[in-house]
Amino acid sequence: MKLLPIFPAYYNLLDKIGWYTLRAVCIAVLAYLLLPVVAIIPLSFSDSSFLAYPIEGLSLKWYREMWHSDDWSRATRNSFIVAPLATLLATVLGTLAAMGLAHARFFGKGFITSLLIAPMVVPIVVVGVSSYLYFAKFGLNDSYLGLILVHAALGAPFVVTTVLATLQGFNQNLVKASLSLGANPLETFFRVTLPVIAPGVISGALFAFATSFDEVVVTLFLAGPEQVTLPRQMFTGIRENISPTIAAVATLLILFTTTLMLTLEWLRGRRK
Repeated sequence: MKLLPIFPAYYNLLDKIGWYTLRAVCIAVLAYLLLPVVAIIPLSFSDSSFLAYPIEGLSLKWYREMWHSDDWSRATRNSFIVAPLATLLATVLGTLAAMGLAHARFFGKGFITSLLIAPMVVPIVVVGVSSYLYFAKFGLNDSYLGLILVHAALGAPFVVTTVLATLQGFNQNLVKASLSLGANPLETFFRVTLPVIAPGVISGALFAFATSFDEVVVTLFLAGPEQVTLPRQMFTGIRENISPTIAAVATLLILFTTTLMLTLEWLRGRRK
């Protein structure tokens, strides 16, 4: 029994239906994820003292209040103190750890790698409680140093994973050639290795910065009144007094995070 031939037009119709269906589903999922985030932006320009739709009038007074408020100014300053320093520490330690793991061959390497990236999977509440109890012995609670150390520990796994991924395609003959021409290992790293793996290092650093900048749970455990960061100030404001100022801060954080993500995509495209 012969099967009836299926015309090419039938296949073209199925392809078009599948093409439009896939894109419609993708758009619906993106809208579901993004609309709650985007909805907060118009509220930051409302002249009402409540977070509510419809918006009766437009105003920038909540942005002015944010800049002139001592609490928000202190929180912003603390975030831009803790996050860059934690990022610097996480980037240095994470890059060194990735270099050692990529080149060395020893027993227990897999266990050490798992241990280094454990902060990515351990519940953040566990990290906060354990850090609080451990740092209390050394007087590091309610201090910038304790907060920076924990934020660096949370960001370092991102640096380790991105640098390890970059080193997978690194040609070790470049290092051997540099050493054979008289360069010492330190010069070889800065002049040969680092320029090649720089996209991975920068990508990991941006992830570490975003992790530190957005972290709130550990900050609740470790930070004192003088170390309050933006996420903790937002958490306190939502819990005690909901103000449209929070919407203004959230809008700026959305723009800041979007810029970081676009930078990451640019670096990823350049690495490819």
